[in-house]
Amino acid sequence: MMEKKNRSLTRFEEDLARARAAIQKAVLSKNYSSDKEVTFIPKGCIYRNQYAFHQSHREMVKRFKIWTYREGVQPIFHEGPVNNIYAIEGQFIDEMDFIGKSPFMAKHPDEAHALLQLTMSRLWQTDIRTGIEVVVLTISWFLVMTGYLGIEKGSNAKWDIPVKVAASVSYASPELCKNFIRVLCNTNTSEGFRPGKDVSLPEVYLPFGKLGPPRLGQPPNNRPIIAFFAGGAHDIIRKILFEHWKEKDNEVLIYGRLPIGKNYTKLMGQSKFCPCPSGYEVASPRVMEAIHAGCVPVMISDNYSLSFNDVLDWSQFSVQIPVPKIPEIKNILEGKSRDKYLKMQERVVRVQRHFVLNRPTSPFDIIHMILHSVWLRRLNFELPVPH
Repeated sequence: MMEKKNRSLTRFEEDLARARAAIQKAVLSKNYSSDKEVTFIPKGCIYRNQYAFHQSHREMVKRFKIWTYREGVQPIFHEGPVNNIYAIEGQFIDEMDFIGKSPFMAKHPDEAHALLQLTMSRLWQTDIRTGIEVVVLTISWFLVMTGYLGIEKGSNAKWDIPVKVAASVSYASPELCKNFIRVLCNTNTSEGFRPGKDVSLPEVYLPFGKLGPPRLGQPPNNRPIIAFFAGGAHDIIRKILFEHWKEKDNEVLIYGRLPIGKNYTKLMGQSKFCPCPSGYEVASPRVMEAIHAGCVPVMISDNYSLSFNDVLDWSQFSVQIPVPKIPEIKNILEGKSRDKYLKMQERVVRVQRHFVLNRPTSPFDIIHMILHSVWLRRLNFELPVPH
């Protein structure tokens, strides 16, 4: 049995080595290659390396396989919200757990480059099988790289993760979790998020029954509002923002509760810039809402690891404002030249395709981008094969 697993691991690592070589060749030759006709090729400054991304995505689609564990012992659930603030989690789970449909799903664990253990859902849930109300994780699932548990524990890698808050599991079980690729919404680097190893999951708010917000974004010449934000005072950063700007300027519109008669999505679509201050966590659905509205995101947070940062150069289509500079927001944004703003806004529109949710998923959309973030981390880590 162990010899069979070792052969399987050797085959995986050789396959990944070929993928790495193909990506390196594309980077050195600055060339795009494909086995079939493609409808989209990533180009331009919004990408850190367009050739590497194109080839890496191509290799992922061709090779990457994931095994999803079935539901484990109570209280491990394979479900999550598919609407509202944590919708991306439920949508991703549903996509990956839709047996036989996803091209990334392995038929057997031994065929998988990564093993997916889902450990999230709502805060409280009643197990219909027992009638017992149990605590279930919000925000997170884990991926463990193929072979580690089977090799180190001498088992077939069947296991259940203790139910703990996802970002803190590594502190509770460091030996177990050191080989995990954690996919998290809470990407605060001061709270244990590891940018080179963990994956930053974008928070997406989905209206009921929809795959995205209404598209009310206006062309750049029809955006009279310099900046717009509305939201609760969930964090010290937002409290500072409100102290300096809440309902104090007719061009920088900052609200707590949005006044009756005003449309949140419409106002975003009429704004040049959309401040995205941290709330309960460093991440917020606000970033995705801004991108969908064609509004240049203004990141106001500490220790935030941005989604898909390995591939996307956020400096090309967003603005970073340090917290101490909050009183200077208007001056900073007005200081962007018309030409600079138009270029940034055009790049926001171009990057939208990477934050669009499709069901089923399609190349370069948000689910592909999440998978690609995991794929990159699996590529960058070679599993040792025992002798």
